[in-house]
Order: sequence, then structure tokens, then C-alpha cells
Amino acid sequence: MKRLFAAIKIHPDEVFLKRYYAIKKALKDEKIKWVNPENIHITLKFFGETPEHHIPGINVALRHASKEVTPFDLVLQNTGIFGSSYNPRVIWFGIEPHDRVVLLSQSILEELEGIGIKRDRQNFVPHLTVARIKNLEDKKFFQMVIDKNKEGFIQKEEVNEFHLFESILQPEGPKYELIETFDLRG
Repeated sequence: MKRLFAAIKIHPDEVFLKRYYAIKKALKDEKIKWVNPENIHITLKFFGETPEHHIPGINVALRHASKEVTPFDLVLQNTGIFGSSYNPRVIWFGIEPHDRVVLLSQSILEELEGIGIKRDRQNFVPHLTVARIKNLEDKKFFQMVIDKNKEGFIQKEEVNEFHLFESILQPEGPKYELIETFDLRG
């Protein structure tokens, strides 16, 4: 079994890293698990624990989906949380609404349905998870930091491929092993 996900890899630039490290520094006293910047990505489909003999079929489905969408640019902007302000769980960077990232996600889900992999129950919300919140001592300060960074341009990312990764869970955080790359061809 391999823990798999399909994702668009993000290559953090100087502006991205400045925002990321400013928020991380401001919240250094809180119990927050920060995603390593080199692991930042947009999850298109999380498969979870998957039998290895399913990987060739998944690769074929993802390759078919990659033929449905042409390369595109994404604008990363804004900072927010998932969960309530009383119980935030995730800090995210947002993505300017973009039809082609949604089209890519839908194409992937349709192709996967064709090989018997069911859709997720929740709607696809393109975002970058930058941190997972374990516990907050000062929720007001936390909210102030998020509000201060809520709006604003973060980065432009050219997307001409996506990937299938294996996530190997380790005590210091997950390690992502590249399994396959799919070029967008539309």
C-alpha cells in the first residue's frame, strides 16, 4: 500500500517565502505544524492508502485528464483559515479563482471514476495548506496575525504539469516521493 495524492507543485518565490516566514515568526509561540516550503502544493486528489497494483490504472487516468487542459498561470493571494475562528485547524494561502484548475480537478475525478475510484464528498477548493494548527494559547493574537496577512498578492505560478506523489509519513513531517509527472496538453 502507498499513501498517494495528485497535486500541482508550487515553487515558492521570494514574496511567497517572505509572507510565509513572517506569519511563522509571528506565531512561533503557538503549537503549529508548518508545511516545509519545498512540499507546498495544491492537492487535486487525495487517494490515501492505495494498493500498488492500482497505480498503473491511476497513471493512465491521470494521463488522460492531462490531455483535457492547456497550461495556465495561477495567482496565489490572500491568507485564511479552515475551521472556525474559535477552533482554526489549517492556515492556507488562496488561489485567485481559475477555471482551468477547476477543470483539471474535474477531469481527474471523471477519469478516476471511469476506473472505479469514487469522488470525494466535499467540493474542490483550490488552496495551499501552509500550516496545521495543533493548539493556540492566544487566539486573539492568532486572528490578528491572520487578519494582517489576509489580503494581498503572494505569487504567480506557471502550471504546465501535475504529479502523482507518495506521501511517506515521518515524525519530522511527510516526505513526498514523485511517482509520475503529467504534462498538460489540452
